Amino acid sequence: MEANNRRASFDEIKHNRLETGCAGVAPGGNDDGREPWRTLRSLVRVLEAASCKKARAGAWRSPEASVIPNLHLPMRSLEVKNRWPLLVLLLPAMSLAFAYRSRTSVDDIKGLRLITAIKTPYLPDGRFDLEAYDSLIHMQIVNGAEGVVVGGTTGEGHLMSWDEHIMLIGHTVNCFGARIKVIGNTGSNSTREAIHATEQGFAIGMHGALHINPYYGKTSVQGMVSHFETVLSMGPTIIYNVPSRTGQDIPPVVVNRVSWNPNMAGVKECVGNDRVREYVEGGVTIWSGNDDQCHDARWDCGAVGVISVTSNLVPGLMHELMFEGKNPALNSKVMPLIEWLFGEPNPIGLNTALAQLGVIRPIFRLPYVPLPVEKRVEFTRIVEAIGREHFVGDRDVKVLEDDEFVLIGRY
Repeated sequence: MEANNRRASFDEIKHNRLETGCAGVAPGGNDDGREPWRTLRSLVRVLEAASCKKARAGAWRSPEASVIPNLHLPMRSLEVKNRWPLLVLLLPAMSLAFAYRSRTSVDDIKGLRLITAIKTPYLPDGRFDLEAYDSLIHMQIVNGAEGVVVGGTTGEGHLMSWDEHIMLIGHTVNCFGARIKVIGNTGSNSTREAIHATEQGFAIGMHGALHINPYYGKTSVQGMVSHFETVLSMGPTIIYNVPSRTGQDIPPVVVNRVSWNPNMAGVKECVGNDRVREYVEGGVTIWSGNDDQCHDARWDCGAVGVISVTSNLVPGLMHELMFEGKNPALNSKVMPLIEWLFGEPNPIGLNTALAQLGVIRPIFRLPYVPLPVEKRVEFTRIVEAIGREHFVGDRDVKVLEDDEFVLIGRY
């Protein structure tokens, strides 16, 4: 009985094959049912027959489960690019040489008093939100910032690929380079990487480079000197000393040994105002790297200005602190904001605040996560005390719920 059933099923398979015109027998096959392994091949033929019938019924369609919808928002910018040709047409003939200048002089960098370490905002899939980024840059320009650091610690350059990093520098130069100085953070703990990134950065038009000392895999004093001498050869450079992040101080002996280089613009110094005063007395240009000390660094210790995180939020007030003379009252007014911003490692506080102000999406690239709700409530009170009109954006400040934040590990 079992053999007859098998015989009948094989006859049915043959009939299906003849009816559909689909080949289904391996060379040499006889379908006599005497070899058990042929059962599997028979099942395959049934599937082939069904497939051929389906093909005759109409055009093949992919199963819906295999169609992945495109959920990505465009990573686009609405800014006008390449402003230089238009600018040249508007300038008098005597200024054409300035418009065509290929490089920014070191003195141009040395004179910058307010440089903002600009935030990099993200789309829901973790790519750059260039429209939000452009808006942030606009607000810096309108409120008097003279330069931006692109892809620094605040801008999360350490969470970018070098392709992303150089693209963002190029985008900033392309859209805003005629109105604000673009300092690319092209430093690295690998001298080879620092050289390559800095060459690319200057090739796409950045006005200056920011260089940190080799971190984690620390080097000797002579190693630091050699590292900085190598990258200084490429263009105007600011050396960045932040031992709390690198684990190693750049001692004055290193700065003094490279300060003779014609491309040495100065130092962003985070050690404190005693060090700032020491360098200034020695003729080295200094930017304070500490927002809580920048007022005194500028007016009491001789710093040229500040490279600021807080200016992402209140650029107008930071401009006033750096440009309009000593103002202890204003300095005290912004101090609660500064202390709130740096209660956790930067840029956690800044990312949270900008999201609460509605100027960026509440999206974090891990390992950064938003501040807890009690700190977000505290920020709304700080905004109220200082005045919403002093902060970027025009939306009401919100606390935001925990589930409104998006944390991204793969991007």
